[in-house]
Amino acid sequence: MRVVRLIAAALAAILSLSFITSCYGESDQVQSIHVEGNKFVNAKGKTIVFKGLCLADPVKLHYENQWSERIFAEAEEWGSNMVRFAIHPSNLNRLGWEETFALVDEGIQWAKAHNQYVIIDWHSIGSLAEEKYQSRMYDTTMEETIKFWKTVAQRYKGEPTVALYELFNEPTYTVENAGMRYVSWTEWKGILENIIDEIRAIDPETVCIVGGFNWAYDLTPVATEPIERDNIAYVSHPYPMKRPEPWPEKWEKDWGFVADKYSVICTELGYCLSTERGAHIPVMADDNYGVEITKYMDSKGISFTIWCFDTSWAPMLISDWDYTPTTQGRFFKNYLQSQAKQ
Repeated sequence: MRVVRLIAAALAAILSLSFITSCYGESDQVQSIHVEGNKFVNAKGKTIVFKGLCLADPVKLHYENQWSERIFAEAEEWGSNMVRFAIHPSNLNRLGWEETFALVDEGIQWAKAHNQYVIIDWHSIGSLAEEKYQSRMYDTTMEETIKFWKTVAQRYKGEPTVALYELFNEPTYTVENAGMRYVSWTEWKGILENIIDEIRAIDPETVCIVGGFNWAYDLTPVATEPIERDNIAYVSHPYPMKRPEPWPEKWEKDWGFVADKYSVICTELGYCLSTERGAHIPVMADDNYGVEITKYMDSKGISFTIWCFDTSWAPMLISDWDYTPTTQGRFFKNYLQSQAKQ
């Protein structure tokens, strides 16, 4: 009987591999990613455009008994090829570092099983230079941020499923921030380059991605002062109320132009109706935003992940844990599934 079981298991593995290869073109999803010019490229030289979903914090989902393989299976069914883990400093310390990274380990294995690349995102909002933040859930220090990225680099170097390290979620270095010293792009650039150097000493291969000012929306300083490190890409969060309509010409001026020369990924975008739960500035819009942002991204080959594949972090893609789509969920599910079939 043991021999029969072994043969059956071997046949199942062969059939599974054949299925993955036929659906994904020689299992592109398990290949390492690097940057070439303005493109993300896999180990076989194929350009990859990421079109995926932002997950909530693994610790949040763990406490809600929702951190499971089903999230990743649903992401795959929706047509996603990437998931983003929004790791908050407060939750990391609340549960504990080893316990949190054990959850991340599980998530990476589930992602791999369901053909998803992973972004690890240090999900803080505020001024890292001054260590002042939008709320207590984002509180961290420069020392802790370096510790986090050195831990990530040591733990996941050589793991091709972990494609991108998002160094800091949303910098808010602007003159208008009450109580915050103005921090220049030059200073922020130096901070980012220092973090990248700490990572590269351990993990020289994984792509580091960096956001601009105005809650990671504005990339205009990149025109004159790009990050002086290899294998990096830029991040924007182009929510609909950042600029009034018509959007495309403003997106091009504020961040889209960067994709003509460098790799860009919008790690957050999304919308909800003003009448829907969780509606707030800057995310209120209707399906026209979905049409315009996907058309613009497709025209420039820009990667993105949509916020948020969760039932409570707005704008939500799902309204319950049966994965019933919200307004934006219906739009983006149809879009992702149509793209996955091409």
